[in-house]
Amino acid sequence: MIHFLLVGLGNPGEKYKNTRHNIGFLILDALASSYGVSFKDVKKYAEATHIDEGDKIHLLKPLEYMNLSGKATQTLANLYKIPASQILVVQDEVDLPFGKIKNKIGGGTAGHNGLKDIVAKLGTQDFHRLRFGVGKPEKGGMEVADFVLQNFNAEEKSNLTTLIQESVTKIEDWIRTNRNLIKKGSNA
Repeated sequence: MIHFLLVGLGNPGEKYKNTRHNIGFLILDALASSYGVSFKDVKKYAEATHIDEGDKIHLLKPLEYMNLSGKATQTLANLYKIPASQILVVQDEVDLPFGKIKNKIGGGTAGHNGLKDIVAKLGTQDFHRLRFGVGKPEKGGMEVADFVLQNFNAEEKSNLTTLIQESVTKIEDWIRTNRNLIKKGSNA
């Protein structure tokens, strides 16, 4: 059985629920809902669930705020012996315009504190990322940290459902592709 770990980045609590920084939570919530599974608290530092499709796909939302996302990620990866190559972190990305969705393997953290903590705890940058563009504040406007903690504006909200579904499809494609690569590798 192959184990995959999908980590949605965000902050706990109603205050942050619909903010740009919580897009990872929103996308994993949509994925879980499409498979009819629900998140449950795990020792007060995370919410988790899984999808069984012959292989086990673990969904994780760390709840110790963005800067401390690595502890829950490391704990679940170690528990199921999931290598970095089978981990996908779903994150907000200020260096992409709103709605641009890109996959990336490894690389730097671009100042993203959630990614920094995951890299520190896993001891590697070689995990996959689904980067959801949330844009940047206008020049001379607010700080990036304040911008990502704001709710999406009306125009963004009108496109959000479609973009979240596009993200879910990209995640499903990533799982299929990596499952096939792993199975081909084990038959070689």
